[in-house]
Amino acid sequence: MKTTLSVVIRIIIWLILIFGGIALSLYLDLRYFKNLLLNPFFHVFTLPLGYFILKFAFHAAAVGGRELKRKGREGDIPRLETNRLVTSGIYECTRHPMLFGLMLLPLGVALFLGLPSFIFFIAPLEALFIFVMVITLEEKEAYMKFGEEYLKYKEKTPLFPKTKECFKKLFFD
Repeated sequence: MKTTLSVVIRIIIWLILIFGGIALSLYLDLRYFKNLLLNPFFHVFTLPLGYFILKFAFHAAAVGGRELKRKGREGDIPRLETNRLVTSGIYECTRHPMLFGLMLLPLGVALFLGLPSFIFFIAPLEALFIFVMVITLEEKEAYMKFGEEYLKYKEKTPLFPKTKECFKKLFFD
């Protein structure tokens, strides 16, 4: 697969966040929250909630990814890269729909597996880390790639969706 180092690094970070969160949570939960971890009633609640959050997370990522694949690529460029600024479709509502959806991924995994430390401590920290990564790296990269065109887009388009219609497009269309 032909791709850039930046994309490979991001995939590795995602894997570390998810599997590292699971491993750390298992360690903490077996040590400090064993009763909750082994409580079947806790899992009856967390499993379906986690399933729906994962479904929303992957749907949002897919919606953004399809739009980028269709409108953001021109010519022979590495996989998972873009060379055209996309400002229509879901990108009219939010500058980073895929990452917004993927911010939900750690919480979805944590709930699905029913790992208390992951749910209450690790997933929120990972979501914050992803948010900071978007603000610092993604925004800078987009500006470097598209320049003034991106700054104009940034002025009129929020970082994350703000309206009911945008959330509907992101999670249900």
